Amino acid sequence: MITHIKGKLIEKTPTYVVIDCNGIGYKLHISLQTFSSIKEENCMLFTHLSVKEDSHTLYGFSDEDERALFRALISVSGVGPSTAQVVLSTFSPNETKQYIITADVAALQSVKGIGAKTAQRIIIDLKDKLGKGITTTDIHLYQDNDLRMQALSALVALGFSKKVAEQKVDKTLRNSSEDLSVEALVKSALSQM
Repeated sequence: MITHIKGKLIEKTPTYVVIDCNGIGYKLHISLQTFSSIKEENCMLFTHLSVKEDSHTLYGFSDEDERALFRALISVSGVGPSTAQVVLSTFSPNETKQYIITADVAALQSVKGIGAKTAQRIIIDLKDKLGKGITTTDIHLYQDNDLRMQALSALVALGFSKKVAEQKVDKTLRNSSEDLSVEALVKSALSQM
């Protein structure tokens, strides 16, 4: 029904924003990922309208990937829009996909409101859907997630932006044919900076 809203940012909190679009203020519930990505006064968010008996709620997303993942999550029995927002606030869309594709029940269970059965249901329902188009290299990359996270933490601690660090670490993991240590991964990423 409403695919996106573009207008002037009136109010911004970690859980919602108000955007003025031609004199009408729209309240959109957002994830922390979207909150972090909104930088300008004029912004555009992709939307999803959730209709219940007693409410109509708009959810806003900084990009279409996040919205698609939100919609995939709410298609799982037992996962409502609020829980999907908590998942997207806890992990980035890529991290969420990694945990689902690698069947990391413990990671999904760490999200407030998701128990063991719901985590397993998310994995069962979405693993094949999200796994389409994923190469074996990407799966190897997802399995190296602990190594990746440690290397990213080190690079961010050294003062590099998370986005740049992610690009360099991911490139190194894709191009490496051998198992790397955290130190080797950080050194390789630093050599690309």
